[in-house]
Amino acid sequence: MPEKASFRSVTALVIDDNEHMLKIASTFLRAFGFGRILTASSALEGFEMFRDTPVDLIIVDYHMPELNGVDLIEKVRTGRDSTNTFVPIIMLTAYAELAFICKARDIGVTEFMCKPLSPKGLYEKIVTVIEHPRQFVKVDGYFGPDRRRRRDKSFNGVERRLNQPPAQTVRIHA
Repeated sequence: MPEKASFRSVTALVIDDNEHMLKIASTFLRAFGFGRILTASSALEGFEMFRDTPVDLIIVDYHMPELNGVDLIEKVRTGRDSTNTFVPIIMLTAYAELAFICKARDIGVTEFMCKPLSPKGLYEKIVTVIEHPRQFVKVDGYFGPDRRRRRDKSFNGVERRLNQPPAQTVRIHA
């Protein structure tokens, strides 16, 4: 693992309908030194916790009954009752098909991680969203982290965002 980051002041919310996965993710977060770990066994319960408690990071399963992870992300990013539309969100899933990844990306997920979880993989995703946050973009039909992972230096079109100030970048001081 890379040099250990300090997460003492970070509050994480883990949402998964599988109790076993909640325990695994929480155990990893405790080992990483998270100061506060909240868990919810449904997206509805998780969104209520998110609304009521300041949260610095959300880790959410993709497939859940009633309200799935994509629905939750949409509520967090664009819901009128959302308390932090810029919160980093890591989506966990056993569904690694391109359609699932694209749907999550297009709704505003910050990072996507396939199950099974590994401590190293989860740690790297967390460090990425906290220490290297992406700017947020708001355009018709999308609000969330900039979906582009690399800069194409050959593109000089009017929609190039390199020379534009970010809409807002959220950095957690851990």
